[in-house]
Order: sequence, then C-alpha cells, then structure tokens
Amino acid sequence: MGLLKTAVRAGVASSVHGRVQRRQQQRWAQEDQRVAQTHHAAAQQAVPQPAPAAPAAPAPAAAPVSDTTDMLAQLTKLGELRDAGVLTEAEFEVQKARILGT
Repeated sequence: MGLLKTAVRAGVASSVHGRVQRRQQQRWAQEDQRVAQTHHAAAQQAVPQPAPAAPAAPAPAAAPVSDTTDMLAQLTKLGELRDAGVLTEAEFEVQKARILGT
C-alpha cells in the first residue's frame, strides 16, 4: 500500500506542477506581448518612417546632438528598436549616422 500512495502523490504533484507551469508561461507570454506592443507603439511615435525613395545624401539634422549622454541614449534606443524588429538594418544605419553626424 505504501508504494501505491507514493505513486498517487507523485502523480498529483506532477499534474499540479504542470498546470502551474502552463499558467505561468501563458502569463509571461501575455506580458511579453504587452511589452512588445508598447515598444512598437512608442517606436511608431518616436521614429518617423523614411520615405520609400530615400535621397542619396542624408538631410542635415534639425538639432544636432552634442551631448554624449543624449547620443548614447539615442543609440541605445535605436538598438532596441532594431532588435525588436521595428527598424530594418538599413534604417538603423541611417539613423545611427545621423546621430553620430557622419
């Protein structure tokens, strides 16, 4: 009888563990979706989409970034947008060149 009780307890524990794990994964997936949507919405507002036919020479920036801290913050934000898939590699390079003034 002792072996049977142990098997039943192990089965119940395994079942409960599986349900808890699935529930946590669903919550994490929902949170990831919310974060991605928030970043996507912020990116749409923060970075204007380039025209389909970009000019050969980039236009001069309206307000050049002179402070190193601001420059690093903008580059970090651009990297996050690229990693999130909001910006293509080409768009990232154009914006990076604009920020760096090259």
